[in-house]
Amino acid sequence: MYPFIETIRIEDGQIYNLDYHTERFNRTRAVFWEDSVPLDLREYISPPVLNGIHKCRIVYGKEVEEVTYAPYQMRKVSSLHLIESDTINYTYKSTHREELNALYAQKGMADDILIVKDGYLTDTSIANIALYDGHTWFTPAHPLLQGTKRAELLNKQLIVEKDIAQVHLNDYSHIMLFNAMIDWERIVLPINKKHFIL
Repeated sequence: MYPFIETIRIEDGQIYNLDYHTERFNRTRAVFWEDSVPLDLREYISPPVLNGIHKCRIVYGKEVEEVTYAPYQMRKVSSLHLIESDTINYTYKSTHREELNALYAQKGMADDILIVKDGYLTDTSIANIALYDGHTWFTPAHPLLQGTKRAELLNKQLIVEKDIAQVHLNDYSHIMLFNAMIDWERIVLPINKKHFIL
């Protein structure tokens, strides 16, 4: 079994979405270790007093194994290549990314990939997505990973779950990428041939 991870945004000493990370952390532990006792990640994070955005990476199994901090630089994404995989499985955020890496290696000239599973849009290699139809931002109902930022946005009703078939991609005007480190509205791309490589 590969170690699991949580990646947490810390900006100017402020820890973001820690309750969502703690909930997923304990939910994952309960699946694989039924006798695990819920832990509070607050007890394990002592963010360095540094300016700017840092990534806190928690590696864990039944217990927390490692906590590291590193400055964060957001990856530029201005184009996506649609890749199909009906076998990809990344239900639990872990260090085991071989399947994702193999798909990412097929990105060609694009900056990242958008993974299609069983004909439906899921995630990019690094982020959950939402698509805009002119009124509402919809996020795939069955992403590869139930992201913590996604959970927050759903709770705030900024996004709505929906099965989004690849064949309906052009029904939307824009796509947004987001995750624990990439804030809402930081990466928004028009859906057109310039930004999408089919």
